[in-house]
Amino acid sequence: MSLSEYRKDFPVLNEQKDLHYLDTAASSLKPKCVIDKVDYYYNHYGCNVHRGVYGLSYEATDMYESARETIARFINADASEIVYTRGASASLNLVAQSYGMTFINEGDEIITSELEHHSNFMPWLNVANVKKATVKFVPLTKEGRITVENFKSVLTDKTKLVALTYVSNVMGYITPIKEIIKICHERGIIVSVDAAQAAPHMKIDVKELDCDFLSFSGHKMCGPTGIGVLYGKKSLLDKMPPVEFGGDMADTVLKDSMTFKEAPMKFETGTPIIAGAIGLGEACKYLDSIGLDKISAWESHLGHLAATELSKINGVTVYNPSVETGVVAFNIDGVHPHDAASIYDENHVCIRAGHHCAQLVTRFLNQISTTRASFYFYNTEEDVYALVDAVKKAIDFFGQF
Repeated sequence: MSLSEYRKDFPVLNEQKDLHYLDTAASSLKPKCVIDKVDYYYNHYGCNVHRGVYGLSYEATDMYESARETIARFINADASEIVYTRGASASLNLVAQSYGMTFINEGDEIITSELEHHSNFMPWLNVANVKKATVKFVPLTKEGRITVENFKSVLTDKTKLVALTYVSNVMGYITPIKEIIKICHERGIIVSVDAAQAAPHMKIDVKELDCDFLSFSGHKMCGPTGIGVLYGKKSLLDKMPPVEFGGDMADTVLKDSMTFKEAPMKFETGTPIIAGAIGLGEACKYLDSIGLDKISAWESHLGHLAATELSKINGVTVYNPSVETGVVAFNIDGVHPHDAASIYDENHVCIRAGHHCAQLVTRFLNQISTTRASFYFYNTEEDVYALVDAVKKAIDFFGQF
């Protein structure tokens, strides 16, 4: 079931045959079809969208809005529910700054978890501080998972919003988000989902999930950097105020008043990320052509293989041995991850060392930082064994001191 035949689509893997790229959770590699699509826009158009009445601008606008429709289909949404942003962080901040600052009030409770990326925690902590609300955390299991029962334990009549990750960027665990959303909606609670680590790896149907908001980035799913998506139910987007003001989002501007275009346009101020959006649309087509179910299954296989093989090495602690995705968190006992990463790099193994913009889960693990290997469909079992070999070499090296 290996998807290694798709490696040929990635120029960097063709140029560097000995490269073992295991940092997709930070940013994925880019296939040639996406690079070519972005180049096509710059080579053949390069103009602005929505504004020009000339043919070139009209055609560029068509490409740009067609990408929005493609992205909407990718998650089974309507194009009017897709807001272009600078990335998942910008999407999550938009929900907090617009919906949160408008509808969260003093005494309200916001539920999140220690598994969250800073981008899905800090905006809500800020809202809580400003609006005098309270942030509550779903107790994690000893393994570091979110469960429905533990979620219920912090749910109260004061809960107004839930902000949770779909897949942890450190532990790789999948949140039972559909069940949690159902429970929340029975109580009229809004749910914002961080899908930055989910959208690239599994099929998402926002209508089936029934989430209120869902955020993800292009650069983690074979798309360009600098482009992200906020999905929001149209009924919610319509009542949310814009948080940036300027060109293209305005409808009528007078000396003493102003009105705005309908969502999603009222949230997209200024010249948009045209090439990025077009590239992300192409990335969605590319992933759909491979099949998200195939991608998920292959990554899970590689993640499980890596966790199993690393657990066999004396002196290595794997923090998520029952991982169900392609993310594996581990450390060499007594060796700082940054030091170990230098040895991995010498062996052409690219992995991330640090707190991964998720200090709460790092503290939950009682660590100052961790090493994270993250796999994608272009990775192979050879990459796993290259990682294992590099870890052994690092242990031998640091064992000399």
